[in-house]
Amino acid sequence: MSAQFRDYYQTLGVSKTATPAEIKSAFRKLARQFHPDTAKDKKAAEEKFKEINEAYEVLGDVEKRKRYDEYGQNWQHGPPPGGGFRGGARGPGGGFRQAPRSSGSDEDFEFGGTGFSDFFEQMFAGRRGSRAGFGEAPQRGQDAEADILVTLEEALNGSTRQISFRRGSSKKLETFTVKIPKGIREGQRIRLVGQGGTGASGGGSGDLYLRVKYQRHPDFEIDGADIHLELEIPAWDAVLGSNVTVPTLGGKAKLKIPAGTQSGKKFRLPGMGLPIGEAKRGDFYAVVSITIPTAPSAKEKAIWEQLAELHRD
Repeated sequence: MSAQFRDYYQTLGVSKTATPAEIKSAFRKLARQFHPDTAKDKKAAEEKFKEINEAYEVLGDVEKRKRYDEYGQNWQHGPPPGGGFRGGARGPGGGFRQAPRSSGSDEDFEFGGTGFSDFFEQMFAGRRGSRAGFGEAPQRGQDAEADILVTLEEALNGSTRQISFRRGSSKKLETFTVKIPKGIREGQRIRLVGQGGTGASGGGSGDLYLRVKYQRHPDFEIDGADIHLELEIPAWDAVLGSNVTVPTLGGKAKLKIPAGTQSGKKFRLPGMGLPIGEAKRGDFYAVVSITIPTAPSAKEKAIWEQLAELHRD
């Protein structure tokens, strides 16, 4: 069955002409609303959160958005990721299968449990093939590749995940337990030996590679192993100083804001980022963003006016 087109603009509630800043703002608002850690209906929220993440994964990336906008609902007629052709017959799991070659196999894979929809996998994930020789010589099966969505908590602590897929025209659903190592980085691949395409003429099976993508977080930005948080504080806390609580991957942390703090000031919490190897971790940075009242009361407005008069003297 062919994968269904997904309207990512509708998912985020933005127009097709939305700016990157508008898209990011819409994502953050929805991600906070449907984050599984805070929602009452965690299962429903988790599915919605995945949809929101997938939409932002595409619309928040210049190249992916360009490809998505170019082909839209005609995405099946565009070239596959990484070049090549979408020739031949449509595969039963969605997407397209290349025309059969003189020998060997060229299988479609329909994935589940990776955190991305079939539509995303077929439009963006791509696939790599590996063959040897022609005729009756043993040929190794095709390597397959798919993206797997990993949360920052999984990257911090490690986890196991159940994934499933169907090969080619097979109706059999194969399920595997995948270990996500502690400290895995975005872009790294998890290799499942022998779980790719079937070999021909006695050749071995190819491998399955799961390419790691970090699930977008509503509050945190990732820079290598470091985590950045935009810390909003009211103007009076910036002027007078304050003690605030900030969210981190490991829980809440206390932070002292000195009097006279300016917007853009970075506070570093060492060793509270993502893992680097077995023993080290990156750092956590809280970056101050000073907020001001958008609709001050009459009393507040009078106080601001008094401050303004003091500085005019």
